[in-house]
Amino acid sequence: MTRADASLANRPPRIMLYSHDTFGLGHLRRSRALAEAITRANSTASALILTGSPVAGRFTFPARVDHVRLPGVTKLRDGSYESQTLGMDIEQTTELRAGLIRATAEQYDPDILIVDKEPNGFRGELLPTLDLLSEQGRARLVLGLRDVLDEPAVLATEWDRKGAIEATERYYDELWIYGLRSIYDPTDGLALSDSVKRRMHWTGYLRRELSTDSLPVTDPYILVTPGGGGDGQSMVNLVLSAYEQDPALGPRAILVYGPFLSGDTRADFEARVANLDGRVTAVGFESQIEALFAGADGVVCMGGYNTFCEVLSFDKRAVIVPRTVPRLEQYIRASRAEELGLVRMLCDTGEGMDTQSMIDAIHALPNQPKPSSAPSDGLLDGLDYVTERVAALLTRNAHKAAE
Repeated sequence: MTRADASLANRPPRIMLYSHDTFGLGHLRRSRALAEAITRANSTASALILTGSPVAGRFTFPARVDHVRLPGVTKLRDGSYESQTLGMDIEQTTELRAGLIRATAEQYDPDILIVDKEPNGFRGELLPTLDLLSEQGRARLVLGLRDVLDEPAVLATEWDRKGAIEATERYYDELWIYGLRSIYDPTDGLALSDSVKRRMHWTGYLRRELSTDSLPVTDPYILVTPGGGGDGQSMVNLVLSAYEQDPALGPRAILVYGPFLSGDTRADFEARVANLDGRVTAVGFESQIEALFAGADGVVCMGGYNTFCEVLSFDKRAVIVPRTVPRLEQYIRASRAEELGLVRMLCDTGEGMDTQSMIDAIHALPNQPKPSSAPSDGLLDGLDYVTERVAALLTRNAHKAAE
């Protein structure tokens, strides 16, 4: 063993997480949950999250977890992207992000890289870093996938266009799927080799917990959350209409708009909230939304991955109103969860989306079964499974360095 190898073998473990974050909060919040669990399980490990989220600085990070903010990009209605603030075109911005990611990897020198959802990164920006780490041959590379990506035919076309199958086959030592195969297989329809399939691990969903300084609200309420808020206007409008139309509807609602709800839309909603005389109260953003989940009598929400994990973790009766464009991810998740008796779904492709349907759903919440009443073996084991895999990969690295 060389002196350099001995130094690497004896240093505290370093975990780098890549979260491209062009829209919403999902990727960052998932990466943050993973980083917190990994560093809690290993008291010497550190974790560094690379994220494009414009609100990363509004989150608190635990000890030995930090983040690098990549220049932000915005997804336009036509599916194209633009730089958020730099006055650069998208190609220049992507090149800048790619250089920052690679430089960070060189300096931080991770033992494990965990990539969220996009095998080659946003517009291929991760490929230089994957090449670097693969050539060095020391870091273990992991692709983490949420439980649902999109309907199989659409996903297969998208991955073919992006070269994602090739990147997955070439670079990744393991694939972690943050769900259960018995609920849904996000790789269904993808032409993955048997070799890749043997490297797949089904972790279970990622349990969420209250932080030690969280103070749950004690008065009865239902929580209404559209996640990041960028695509939650219809759901919020439906809930407000329900409280406006039915004066007897209760309990009161706490509405969390999310940081990406447009300003004009929020101003209109604020005026309507004010007219409801305290039956609905609202906040723009809550970095510790777990406390609101913990205290809620029920939840009305969209069908994003993190929100679904919180519904399960805090065992809350929930009405999910999934989006159906630009992808069917939320609808697939919510409909499958409803089939299993975990939640109730309201959707314009199924049960009605009119105001009366929402009124009826909120009235019915107290009598709706909790998620814990459905079979759930291994349902929320994700973080424990991940920390076990991290320990195994670090042990493998240590043995290789000692050879």
